[in-house]
Amino acid sequence: MSFGGLKNLLAKAAIEGVTEARARIFGHILNPTGKRSAHKLLRKKLIGEKVASWYPYDIRKDDPLVMARKEQERLNRLEMLKRRGKGPPKKGQGKRAKKSGR
Repeated sequence: MSFGGLKNLLAKAAIEGVTEARARIFGHILNPTGKRSAHKLLRKKLIGEKVASWYPYDIRKDDPLVMARKEQERLNRLEMLKRRGKGPPKKGQGKRAKKSGR
């Protein structure tokens, strides 16, 4: 009766040895416990450069003249809103300050 147990034990050891050798040869990760691992995600190629190439280069970020013009337009618009009384309130005079009665 013990021959069957010994035969199974030897067969199991041989299969494990073959599995380990196959993993070494082909560069696979051996996971005998079957637990989850992040190997599948880490194996993928990084796609950041590819995604970044989909979008055109934005010259506004590097050109100081463009940025200065945008800032000037923003200030002009803010000044126009202030003249009409629609600009931002002074510090401490917003909605929250009016609610509490300060």
